[in-house]
Amino acid sequence: MCMKICAICLGSLKKGEGQAIFTAECSHPFHFNCIATNVQHGNRICPICRCEWKDIPFQAPNGAAADTTRRNNTLGRARVSPYNVSLQDSFISGLPLHLLQPPPPPQSEPDLFSDDEPLPAIQADPAASTRAQPITIKALPEFPAVLASEAASKFAVLVGIRAPPFHVDLQQLDRAPIDLVAVLDVSGSMSSKLRLLKRAVCFIIQNLGPSDRLSIVTFSASAQRILPLRRMSSSGHDDAIRAVNGLTSSGGTNIVEGLKKGVRVLEERHQHNPIASIILLSDGHDTLNGDVHGLYRSIQNHSTVNPRQNLQYLYLLPASICPRNDAVPRDESRQLAIPVHTFGFGFEHDSNAMHAISDISGGTYSFIESIDMLQDAFARCIGGLLSVVAQDVQLKMQLISPQVQIVSISSGRYKSEIMSEGQTAIIEVGSLYADEEKEFLVYLSIPASTHSESEGENNMSLLDVMCSYKASTTEIIQSRCDHAVEIRRAEVLSPTDSMVCLEVDRQRNRLSAAEAIANAQRMAEGGDLVHAQAVLSEQRIALLSSASGLAGDALCNWLEEELNETRLRMANMDLYEHIGRAYVLAGLSSHSWQRATTRGQGNQPSTSSSISYETPSMVNMVSKSQILNLGSSSQNPPQRLNKSCSLIQRNKLRLGFGRKDRILLGFGRKDRHLRSKWLTPEVRAEVRAEWSIALLVERKLLRNLLWSGRAMAVAKEEEFEKRLQKVEEMKRNL
Repeated sequence: MCMKICAICLGSLKKGEGQAIFTAECSHPFHFNCIATNVQHGNRICPICRCEWKDIPFQAPNGAAADTTRRNNTLGRARVSPYNVSLQDSFISGLPLHLLQPPPPPQSEPDLFSDDEPLPAIQADPAASTRAQPITIKALPEFPAVLASEAASKFAVLVGIRAPPFHVDLQQLDRAPIDLVAVLDVSGSMSSKLRLLKRAVCFIIQNLGPSDRLSIVTFSASAQRILPLRRMSSSGHDDAIRAVNGLTSSGGTNIVEGLKKGVRVLEERHQHNPIASIILLSDGHDTLNGDVHGLYRSIQNHSTVNPRQNLQYLYLLPASICPRNDAVPRDESRQLAIPVHTFGFGFEHDSNAMHAISDISGGTYSFIESIDMLQDAFARCIGGLLSVVAQDVQLKMQLISPQVQIVSISSGRYKSEIMSEGQTAIIEVGSLYADEEKEFLVYLSIPASTHSESEGENNMSLLDVMCSYKASTTEIIQSRCDHAVEIRRAEVLSPTDSMVCLEVDRQRNRLSAAEAIANAQRMAEGGDLVHAQAVLSEQRIALLSSASGLAGDALCNWLEEELNETRLRMANMDLYEHIGRAYVLAGLSSHSWQRATTRGQGNQPSTSSSISYETPSMVNMVSKSQILNLGSSSQNPPQRLNKSCSLIQRNKLRLGFGRKDRILLGFGRKDRHLRSKWLTPEVRAEVRAEWSIALLVERKLLRNLLWSGRAMAVAKEEEFEKRLQKVEEMKRNL
């Protein structure tokens, strides 16, 4: 017999549990309070069959009945627990006892979120302007020379910038303070993840300085601000930790309502820190604003929720996140967008929606396959947010030769514009983290030279590159840098003149690989996995045959691994829908913004696929998180592989074995030595693929047992056993 569940909160509809059950005229049952909350939001349509109701509950129950219902977590509203949190459930051992005391009862929210804590008085630092280092610029032509008698219709010029590093022991002085809003999913599905979520948010709290401010918004079926925008002083830390430690989970998922409330915190504040951002965490679909019927199909049949629905879903978001919803023209409103960095947990979250929210707002999307890696994912993100050294960064290219013309710019998701009939172009970069690099390709049209043959070779100036920005410590335009690009117009090309610049070729490979992954993802969404894998294989061949690939470039090696990892996750539709789609979208988010995201297997601490754009500040913050998790100091901090490949290349990769993996693969305490086993990338990728499939089959097995009984699970159980045997064989061969 199938278990009946509420389509809004996904909780049980079993009788005798003290919860009122509402049966609609279409015969679909729901929790009464879930429907009452749904109706309060203006929804009069059945979430399952989409028929319009005539008879609806017009108010939620009150009195003793309401108290009973709230005690059973059916109201769907995050709340602060009235009880002490036990020491066993504490998210950090050794937490001061006063932080384990029950938080004060939640107060009613004000009509206007203008109760933000005032910022500290800022005293001018006379040494700030002299201490700040400028942004460095590089501009490299594709070839050092071009035949004078020939034209080049698409000549590439690499334009790159690099932010200055932090000064030792002056990080708090050199960076801009931040106003951060954490929007947390505390729906019923988060109950098993709540302890690790608390610990991860506590890690954020402890790493914010006294000039930074934090607000916390939780959402389930509705949203609640549990912490106003507070400075993270000593008392602010304590209040924030108490609020987080008292969280409980219940109800459905209303992502839109949580984002709206988070945006209000930033829009209605009285004072502003230079940097403002939102981090959003969720493990499910928006059950109150999305297609719940599609979610039901996805749960039962693994069918794909239509990605086109995300276009309509975005129209529900505030204009501060989604500028297209503002009446102000896009060019003006784009500057007002608040970046939302989204984190999707597990296999059931809506990766399309989470990626769309981050992409339209200028944030990043991370896929956390294992909840154990949540704190490291947070650390990677805030390691960047807490290291902003430049804002309003703008690159400007001005042509020198009037015959040359700018034809296109490959800038990813950064806004670029070509003006003055191709004579001028700008790229809006926005903010830069310390030591962060951005590289773009500018394509020029170069005509044949008009000089006579007797004049011989001559140098040709192509363009000037200028950079303007606002230093985070002074908030004034700090510097303007110039860099000219020249080539030779030769009558005859020498062998060295025909050699492509490896840095230009490396950047072209990165863009081509990202484009191939995006094309493969579109094919996979249409069910054409065969052609999707073919596209990835063809790109891999092109990558290895390129100049930088033949030279053994480290970035090309990483791109090859990423193409292989993506292809493995497109082996079949079940695997793609559970881990492939989210993995691909997180990778595309990273490439589009040239910023690090977390993706894939969370129990692998330092795979290059997750740190390709990592800055030293991110590496240090992740190391700090891992030290706290391990409870001991780290002798070998993670190495960084950036796109310029200036640091040490990692020759070996670790495959970490987590608690869940030991249970799945039959690992016991005696097998813990395998945690430090060195594996080659090939073995790691193969074991991980089998792991993912085995984990997927196990989840399908449990789901079939839940929905259809044991009879339909026999075939899945046999497949699961075969997968485990293959993994065990691999383990013995190590």
